[in-house]
Amino acid sequence: MLLTVPVVDGIFFPQRKTLGLDSRESTPGFQRQMVLANAETRSFKRASIVLDRLLGLKTSANTIERVSMNVGSDLEAAEHDGWKNVLDGEVPVPEVAIVEFDGGRIRTRKAGCGPGVHLESKGWNETKNAIFVSATSKVSQVDPEPEPPACFLDPGHVAKLTEKAKTKEKSGADDSLPDQDLPSQEVPAKLKRPTHKPQRILRTIISSMKSTKEFGPQMRREATRRKFDAASRKAFVADGLTCNWSIHAEHFGDYVPILDFTHAVSYLFMASIACFGKSAVAWEAYVRWMRLAWVGSIGEVIAELHGHQQRLGSPADGASEEDPREQLRRVIGYLQKNQTRMAYAEYRKAGLPTTSAWMESAVKEMNYRIKGTEMFWNNPAGAEAILQIRAAALCDDDRLVRLLTGRPGQSTRRLRQCLTHAA
Repeated sequence: MLLTVPVVDGIFFPQRKTLGLDSRESTPGFQRQMVLANAETRSFKRASIVLDRLLGLKTSANTIERVSMNVGSDLEAAEHDGWKNVLDGEVPVPEVAIVEFDGGRIRTRKAGCGPGVHLESKGWNETKNAIFVSATSKVSQVDPEPEPPACFLDPGHVAKLTEKAKTKEKSGADDSLPDQDLPSQEVPAKLKRPTHKPQRILRTIISSMKSTKEFGPQMRREATRRKFDAASRKAFVADGLTCNWSIHAEHFGDYVPILDFTHAVSYLFMASIACFGKSAVAWEAYVRWMRLAWVGSIGEVIAELHGHQQRLGSPADGASEEDPREQLRRVIGYLQKNQTRMAYAEYRKAGLPTTSAWMESAVKEMNYRIKGTEMFWNNPAGAEAILQIRAAALCDDDRLVRLLTGRPGQSTRRLRQCLTHAA
């Protein structure tokens, strides 16, 4: 409920801090409702409408914004403090510990410009996202899934995966989507197989605009708190970007490194187009290479691609990214760099993941609140605050609610900084 307190000569009454009241004259319980509504709706304005229509509590979007800024700072402080006095109780050692990492995007405006759209020269900024999943799975003596999923035999689906990977990693592949009349592939009937894919028990998420150097220790703190190092099976899953594997090497060196298979698929499809153009022959080559990669025989694929590079010739210095020879050179380099992270049959036998599907899903959940054509966040404070709030709201351990429930009264000082006036 909204609690209004008497004001004497412009000063709040002396018990305001004891009751947890701040300069906005609202109770901690009402502030908690503001932040939770903000975390789960698309904008401060929508959060204000939800509070009014569902709970009969009237407050402005600007007030929700200011309260959220404070909470974002509190979340950062709690994380640095190891969530002491927030996440109490024994933390169980997981059977399977899975860490997945991926970058995202958030659009910011110039700091100190006030309301409206004041874009920086670089309006889009990179975010860092990581998930920590406690899971259970079965170990097998033989590959429990020797046949690849049907989606990797669907030309349209593979084309979309390739376009996404090309855009994200700037691999220099063909900018256009492949022709949609590529030959279809008969997909074998799905067989009953033992459950080998990890089953999620508990997921936590962290997100920030910090640099890779700063975000790595934050990931390490979360893994330590979750007792991941004590797990008998541990995996680190990511795409092929160098920064991902720098974090792995520095902070998760004893975790099994796994290149997301969907990214491997994308590069194999790029290679087939580079070698044979958009044709039936290219699709047949892709299917063969994809099947070899699926069972962990990527060395055979790399050797065959070297042969095609000799046939086509090496790219000239300064060759265009659209040159098939340059595209093939890049693909070979990518596969060679990640070859030791592509033993997919062994990962399946160990009950470990082979894709970063959980991470991709988490990024989409993050984007629901932070990314949109109408969203511009103040850089860096506003963007960092909403990342902290949304990530905490998506954690299975209810850390946002638990922090808000035990949060002390705030200072009566009104923050001048704001998250955004456009979101």
